[in-house]
Amino acid sequence: MKILCVFGEHAYGDPARGEGYEHTHFLPALRRLGHDPVLFDSFSRAGRTSFAALNRDFLRAVETHSPDLVLCVLMQYEIWLESIALVRAAGVPVVNWSTDDSWKYARFSRLIADAFDVYATTAPESLDRYRHDGIASAFGTQWAASGELLQPPKPASECTIPVSFVGAAYGSRPGTIAGLRARGIEVACFGHGWPSGPVPAGEMQRIVRDSVISLNFSEGSAGGRQIKARVFEIPALGGCLLTESAPYLDRYYQIGEEAAAFDGLDDLARSIARYLGDRDARDRLAQRGFERTRAEHTYEHRFAALLAEVGRRAPARERRPIDWAAAFADAERAHAVGPALKALRTLLLGLCVSVWGQERGPRAARRLLFELSWRVAGRATYTAAGWPGRLFYAES
Repeated sequence: MKILCVFGEHAYGDPARGEGYEHTHFLPALRRLGHDPVLFDSFSRAGRTSFAALNRDFLRAVETHSPDLVLCVLMQYEIWLESIALVRAAGVPVVNWSTDDSWKYARFSRLIADAFDVYATTAPESLDRYRHDGIASAFGTQWAASGELLQPPKPASECTIPVSFVGAAYGSRPGTIAGLRARGIEVACFGHGWPSGPVPAGEMQRIVRDSVISLNFSEGSAGGRQIKARVFEIPALGGCLLTESAPYLDRYYQIGEEAAAFDGLDDLARSIARYLGDRDARDRLAQRGFERTRAEHTYEHRFAALLAEVGRRAPARERRPIDWAAAFADAERAHAVGPALKALRTLLLGLCVSVWGQERGPRAARRLLFELSWRVAGRATYTAAGWPGRLFYAES
């Protein structure tokens, strides 16, 4: 099956932030399943001056590659709902993998999910909300580990790092690490915001394998706890996972047998002391976690289930040409920015720059308009006519 993958080559479209998560994990998993994935870099702004150009390039990619499926990982309003409708009308099923429904459901997923044949969510608690809102396209999935990462655990006696954490320093994480250090527990931290800074993927893998205990925090960037990909990556690498509790975690691992979980600083400190002091218990935990991950929690497992669901919900349809002359031309006209909207942009920029400065002000202006738009305009925010995309392309 040829699959057009619509996401970024680099994290947030910025080469300085390294390879994007989906690019690293999704493409190889699809290839290992025997499919032919082709990337359309929807995060890139290179050579494009507006979202109209991005959407035109997207539809041209569909025409050029004639995929059997389009798999999106949308960040916000970069691919218009009109473009999704045009692809589906041309006979190509479209799937979106939604990354943060634990906090994005109200502002994003509930407004766009019914535009897709299948809308995959990694937040199990959101499925009830989809059902309540009458959205039939929702499908429950979860983050996972790359099958290429699978490596049996090393015994604790061969590990050189007692406790490590790989991930960005935000939210409560710095305070928790400081609290552990105040108790005499040193944690080797790597990632954006820590003194050691980010590490490449290969180095992250080495750190996990060389650690007696690998920590994971479940707090999302917008607050609340959620299951993260690191929950599966650590056991896949043979690491011993000690993770902050999160809803539905026990669906994926037996807590205390295949992974360890903590709630709060005191519980975390006790758990670290336990597994540093009982290396046999640590080794059993790591081995069982690895075996469960290998059996159930790789992206090969996730995509095999997702693609089977697409086959059930979106059987083969007659292929038709993309409607450039009418539907897309209408969308492009709706995306144009007239004098009134230019004046609005100038006003918002002036207000926000006066408060937050030249660097942060434009991003704040976009965020302010977006927060107002999804609350007032709802679904229209994610169409060609949506104001945030029309006024703040460069800042989006």
